[in-house]
Amino acid sequence: MKRIILALLLCCTSFAFAMGTKDKGNQDYIASTSWTAAFADLAGIDDVQTVAPVTLRHPPEYEITVSDIEAISARKYFIYAGFERMMQTMGTSVGSVQMVQITCDNSIATVQKNAQILSEIAGTQEKSKERVARYVAAVKAGAAQIEAMGYKGARVLCNKNQVYLAKELGLTVAATFGPGPVTAEQIADAKKNGYVLIIDNVHNPVAQPLVEVSPKSVYVIWRNFPEAVEPDALLHVIEANINALVDSLK
Repeated sequence: MKRIILALLLCCTSFAFAMGTKDKGNQDYIASTSWTAAFADLAGIDDVQTVAPVTLRHPPEYEITVSDIEAISARKYFIYAGFERMMQTMGTSVGSVQMVQITCDNSIATVQKNAQILSEIAGTQEKSKERVARYVAAVKAGAAQIEAMGYKGARVLCNKNQVYLAKELGLTVAATFGPGPVTAEQIADAKKNGYVLIIDNVHNPVAQPLVEVSPKSVYVIWRNFPEAVEPDALLHVIEANINALVDSLK
């Protein structure tokens, strides 16, 4: 069934071109979401268009359209993570497009790895080096700020999709929850252990029951997917997350 759907979409591509559809942005690269596009930016690749609209709360749920297939098939490279719903339809092959799968989390190690993979493809290593350095510096500055406030090692109950930045900032991720609804066991644990912080995920927030049973815990909501495709998009995301954390702890 997947192959039939994809074949139909590809057949419609020629019709879309005949109707005068034009692509915008980088003509060699396209990304599944604003998150994968942000890793391309860190790799020194500019103006990468996304398939899923940046306005979605949870971009991985986006369903592809004929025009999306057209946009992908017109590029040389498609950057994706693998967890996107669109991949269930597309599989791992669209015409002659080279599929480039990367890992999506905001740890320094993953940022460096993705930047290396993508910049070697694009030949943008020097630009990437500067951008990654700014990202690393921002995370380390955030960790220093958290330590100066006396919260280094603070025990955190963290949404699984946000554990990477929490660890980078020097927090202790003592337990996790999500991305699905919290369980009775997790609620009991939150009530018993009184975590300093509960960090949730704005793209699929589920922590409210935990906050209710642990009212002394500081509740913070972070994001992963940038709200815009722009230079330093992922840097802006982690800076906003750090600022939200710092403000909540004052």
